[in-house]
Amino acid sequence: MLIGYARVSTADQNPDHQVDALLRAGVVERDIHVDIASGAKASRPKFDLVMQLLRADDTLKVTRLDRLGRSLLHLVTLGAELRERQVGLHVVEQGIDTTTAEGRAMFGMLSVLAEYQRELIVANTHDGLAAARARGRAGGRRPRLTADQAALAQQLYDGGQHTVAQIAAMLGVPRTTVYGHLDKTSTRTRTPA
Repeated sequence: MLIGYARVSTADQNPDHQVDALLRAGVVERDIHVDIASGAKASRPKFDLVMQLLRADDTLKVTRLDRLGRSLLHLVTLGAELRERQVGLHVVEQGIDTTTAEGRAMFGMLSVLAEYQRELIVANTHDGLAAARARGRAGGRRPRLTADQAALAQQLYDGGQHTVAQIAAMLGVPRTTVYGHLDKTSTRTRTPA
């Protein structure tokens, strides 16, 4: 039996090209399972289901090796588990078929390269953030409140006449945003409002 697995990292991404490639590779549509999850996550519901469905002499088909995961340890462990269970792995776009000695060798080499690519991405991200910090730019989201709005929120909170919910409603933001901008250590003791 052929079982297909596709994965995209976010809901904004479209898995259709992977599904189409698996259909062309002979997988029946009902046997294609799609996850929307990062490859770095240990648990992916559809992947877990696929692993339960696979039996001896079945073949797991994916479009690319990085759809299975980005960790070398995970890929190597998965490859060993599939071999032990007598399940083949066919990576359509990379021409890997672990039912052959050449395919097993290629799987091992591409696993190393996939891990290397992931480490490069992480290193480049860290370098980019460090360079931005050195130039005075902070990473992450922009604050939802301007400095003036945050000062007003603090003033209203310190005055004790408004609840955080009221301040949030005035500023058109969630209460959690107001809480994130308040310096509660500088406030005087509040009387419940």
